[in-house]
Amino acid sequence: MKWYIFLLIVFAAFAAMEAVAWLTHRYVMHGFLWNLHKDHHQPTGKGIEKNDSFFLIFAVPCWLSIQFGLMYHIQWLAAIGFGIGLYGFAYFIVHEIIIHQRIKIFSRSNNIYIRAIRWAHKMHHKHPGKEHGESFGMLIVAAKYWKKVKDDRKRIIAESV
Repeated sequence: MKWYIFLLIVFAAFAAMEAVAWLTHRYVMHGFLWNLHKDHHQPTGKGIEKNDSFFLIFAVPCWLSIQFGLMYHIQWLAAIGFGIGLYGFAYFIVHEIIIHQRIKIFSRSNNIYIRAIRWAHKMHHKHPGKEHGESFGMLIVAAKYWKKVKDDRKRIIAESV
């Protein structure tokens, strides 16, 4: 397999994972496995949440795809696994570090994208129960959150003049 086809599959799998993550978050985490996700919306004060076990839902197929893809020389399967893994890394950076700030970097970022994903996630967490949720994605932010952040920025600039 050509290297650029391999990379195309990696990035396609990465992109597809946003849809998979949205669907999983909306219909599994806020559905029949709410008991595992609940402590993310209703924190218990513990460092590790039951919600943290969801990484296995994504890590196992990632690991198996890479393992079997490399063992049996099925390059497209390994590429899919690497795409899932890349999304998992992006999830860790965006959700754990940028949004929830478990590691204090980017805490005062004025970047519009970072502010939009933080606002979208904040709106997701305003609903403590499994019903009436919004903004289930991670990397793709709905237009209304972009608009809110841009409007806030315009208002701040206008007030400072």
